[in-house]
Amino acid sequence: MKASSRKLIAENAPKIFFISILYIFTATVISEFQWRLPGTSVAIDRFLERVSEGEMVSFSLLYSNFRPSGAALAVVLRFMLSVLNAGYMSYCLKINRGQSGDYKDIFDGFLFFFKVLLISVVSAILVILWSLLLVIPGISAYYRYSQAIYILLDDPEKSVLQCIRESKRLMAGKKLDLFLVDLSFAGWYFTHLVVLWLLPLPVSFPVIQIWLTPYHTMTRAAYYNKLIKELVI
Repeated sequence: MKASSRKLIAENAPKIFFISILYIFTATVISEFQWRLPGTSVAIDRFLERVSEGEMVSFSLLYSNFRPSGAALAVVLRFMLSVLNAGYMSYCLKINRGQSGDYKDIFDGFLFFFKVLLISVVSAILVILWSLLLVIPGISAYYRYSQAIYILLDDPEKSVLQCIRESKRLMAGKKLDLFLVDLSFAGWYFTHLVVLWLLPLPVSFPVIQIWLTPYHTMTRAAYYNKLIKELVI
C-alpha cells in the first residue's frame, strides 16, 4: 500500500504537492488562530502551570481559565479542521482510485458539513468513553470508527450512525493492521518534529510535511479500498 501510494504521488506530481500545500497552509492557519484566541493560550498555560504544581488533572481545571467566547470560537474552528480534513481525504481517495482530483476537492467536506461534524463528535465521544477504562480500549475505539468518514464520502446519503456502524463492521479484526500502518510512519513524524525544532518555521514547514501529508493520507485511503474490496469478495 505504501509502495502504490508513492507511485501515485509520483504520477500526480507536482499537482498533488500544490494541493497538499493548500490544505496544510489552510489547516495551519486555522489551528494557529484557534490556539491564539483570547483566553485560549492563557488557559492552557495556566492549566500546565497548575498541573506542574501538583494539582489533579481534570476538565474543570482546564476550562476554568477559558473565556466563553474564545472557547466557543475555538470549538467552531476545531470543527472546521475536521471538515477540511474530510475534504483532503476525499481528494486522496479519488487519486487512489485513478480519478482526477482537483483543488476544490479539499473543500468537499463542506458539501455535507453537518454529517462530517456529527461523525467527528460522536466518534470522539465514543473514544473518550472507552479511554475512561484504559488507554488501549481508547486506541482500539479510535481505529474502530476510523473508516466512518470514508464511508460517508462513498455514500453521502448514509446516516451518521450507519457510517459509524459500518466502520465498526469493516474494522472487526483489522484494527491492529491499521495501527501498524500508522506506526510505520512514526519515523517520518519524529523526523518532522526534529526539523521543526531545529529550523525556523518558514524553512521547516515544507521540508517534511509536504511529502508526509499526502503519503500517509494516500496510504490510509489505500487501506480503506483494501477493506471494501475484501468485503465484496
